[in-house]
Amino acid sequence: MQPWNTAFIEDLRFNENGLIPAIAQDWLDGTVLMFAWMNRVSIEKTLKSKEVHYWSRSRKEIWHKGATSGHTQILKELRYDCDADVILLRIKQTGSIACHTGARSCFFSNSSNYAKEQGDVSYASDTSSELFEVIKNRVNNPEEGSYTNKLLREGDNKILKKIGEETAEFIMACKEDSKIEIANEAADLIFHLQVALAHHKVNWRDVLEVLANRRNGPRRE
Repeated sequence: MQPWNTAFIEDLRFNENGLIPAIAQDWLDGTVLMFAWMNRVSIEKTLKSKEVHYWSRSRKEIWHKGATSGHTQILKELRYDCDADVILLRIKQTGSIACHTGARSCFFSNSSNYAKEQGDVSYASDTSSELFEVIKNRVNNPEEGSYTNKLLREGDNKILKKIGEETAEFIMACKEDSKIEIANEAADLIFHLQVALAHHKVNWRDVLEVLANRRNGPRRE
């Protein structure tokens, strides 16, 4: 595979130290994983190797992310903002660990639930992925009165019956052309599909990856 075109680097606005901030984002669910700095050389190395290289300000050297830990970042896409002074790296995180603490993301603290250390926390991602994490948590930590746990206890017969019912209701909403009802029924259908996935130990990320691969695959007749 040939290296990516590096011509865009000339348009980037590096700071007085020749650095530019870089945000690493999960390529499938949009989770912001970490922030670091890059310079011209680290960008060029990243594009050539397809593995992300940063600039370490403390060590004053190029930093190949994951070279020691094995938690490398495979570059899927590189973007930059409208002012060309911030880079967005859409990456596949090896081992699902981006933070030096062992967390998936460095951003595990938030203003409403302050935490100094990574623990039983969720990471900001798209709504569907966050929902699936809640459902997986119900699998591992059942809650009294939880509708999700009621479905999981009753198994396929109940879950698949609900998928059938929600599919029929979604179809009727489409036939009636009610945008609000279509959105509501689609949300119900997605929820019950995710319960079925969790019940069969299939990850939502597996579904997202299939969709991503199909987007770049051959056209269907």
